[in-house]
Amino acid sequence: MKLLIYLGHPAQYHFFKNIIKNLQKDHQVSYLIKTKEVLEPLLRGDKVEYKNILPEGRKSTKIGVIMGLVKREVKVLREALRFRPDLMLGTDPSVAHIGKLLRVSTLTVLEDDVHVIYDLAQITFPFTTLIVAPESCDCGKWNYKKISYAGYMKLAYLHPNHFQSAPPENQKTALIRLSNLDAFHDVGIKGFDEDLLGQIIKRLADDFNILLSSEKPMGPSFDDYVLRINPNDIHRVLSRTSILISDSQSMTMEAAMLGIPSIRFNDFAGRIGVLEELEHKYQLTYGIKPVNPEKLIQTLESLLSTPDLNEEFQKRRMKMLEDKIDVTSFFTWLIENYPYSIRIMQDDPDYQYNFR
Repeated sequence: MKLLIYLGHPAQYHFFKNIIKNLQKDHQVSYLIKTKEVLEPLLRGDKVEYKNILPEGRKSTKIGVIMGLVKREVKVLREALRFRPDLMLGTDPSVAHIGKLLRVSTLTVLEDDVHVIYDLAQITFPFTTLIVAPESCDCGKWNYKKISYAGYMKLAYLHPNHFQSAPPENQKTALIRLSNLDAFHDVGIKGFDEDLLGQIIKRLADDFNILLSSEKPMGPSFDDYVLRINPNDIHRVLSRTSILISDSQSMTMEAAMLGIPSIRFNDFAGRIGVLEELEHKYQLTYGIKPVNPEKLIQTLESLLSTPDLNEEFQKRRMKMLEDKIDVTSFFTWLIENYPYSIRIMQDDPDYQYNFR
């Protein structure tokens, strides 16, 4: 089988990397990417072959988003005509559009609810063959295209079957992660400002080694905290962190997969199904809107005063893992046996529990 995979975000590479390692033994893979944060260094670090079809990246303006999509459409079409894939995978609308044009099956793999990525869904979901998403993800009027699974995308690389946590540090570590919030669906979304960040650092400084990972430039007063590592090592750092404070959906999800207490501070709080499940069913994270910075400080104080905090969160993590499947093993089977695997899942959704 020939597989064409488009990656538009580092988390998408992490999701696919173990799945593709399994599949590359018997199948051919063509990776297409765009310049986005540390995506390209991640692939280079893992010595993965790829083609960067948008090396200049794109601007976050509406015109910039549209022009970026047009450029990707042309280059995905060119690669699809050259490679002649049997199956195309990704989140980007260009994959769905070119698949539809060339009559190649496409799987859109994501975990965002349709109301969060409304514009993206409108130009992607009508054209894709199927949407593969967690049970807690709402695809709206396209739910008839959805293949649900009991898991999360981040479990594909952070499930204990595929990732071993690093040994804990002698000193407790607090990781602060700041996102650019520049995706198309992030328009108007707010996260941390520097004043609030300074308050948080002052509260943590006496008891924690503070690490700051930021996609956006920060003032010189934060230089001493900046995390400088190989991008491939970020999950080892996260796994030995005592607490995460972030405005990033992706890293908040990753912390929950590892049982790391986390507070997420942005306007998406209360709106994303997978994070709502992790917060309210498993109590693995807390989402707070920027209009309520006092609640952020209160929640931080509550967590810091919780006895045996990290042990308690590991228990919550184990409860979550008991309910979920090994996402890498499931997707390996789903892709390798496509389209028969889809028929099996449609007839017997519980078949997925063979992958633990």
